[in-house]
Amino acid sequence: MMRQPGERRQGNGPRREKPEYDQKVLDIRRTARVVAGGRRFSFRASVVIGNRNGKVALGMGKGADVSSAVEKAVSKAKKDMFVVSVTKTKTIPHEVEGKSSAAHVLLKPAQEGRGLVAGGPIRIIADLAGIRHITAKILSRTPNKLNNARATMEALKKLKPMSAPKAPAPATVPVAAVNE
Repeated sequence: MMRQPGERRQGNGPRREKPEYDQKVLDIRRTARVVAGGRRFSFRASVVIGNRNGKVALGMGKGADVSSAVEKAVSKAKKDMFVVSVTKTKTIPHEVEGKSSAAHVLLKPAQEGRGLVAGGPIRIIADLAGIRHITAKILSRTPNKLNNARATMEALKKLKPMSAPKAPAPATVPVAAVNE
């Protein structure tokens, strides 16, 4: 069967579905342990996953090769998924700090149009969480991406959800007035 000019070809292969969560590899490190006869090498992968709509998680996995370490990290991250409190303007509701080991980070809400003013792991986590406007600073001197990411996650967990405006309480009628 010949295609006519301008006609689109129908794919016969399996259709790939869009994954539930986007993922980014934060860090890959080679680790070694000394055994009789030399060193055995393995890999540690740190991965951030999120749906860009308020859900985000950080996972860390070790494996004999990079791909198995990344798979383990993603599966661990899916177990630790949590919801981040994000405003309608895609920023955080208030200023917050997070600390993990030697890492210390500061996250501040930003006006619409400001963008992601953050570096390193904070930028990746904020993007995958769906935060579009934030100002952030790594206050510590540690270059360890995993600890900075953990500190960012601790800060995001401290966020209080935006409270909806409270409706006035219904007026109560005294019982004596009803019985009369």
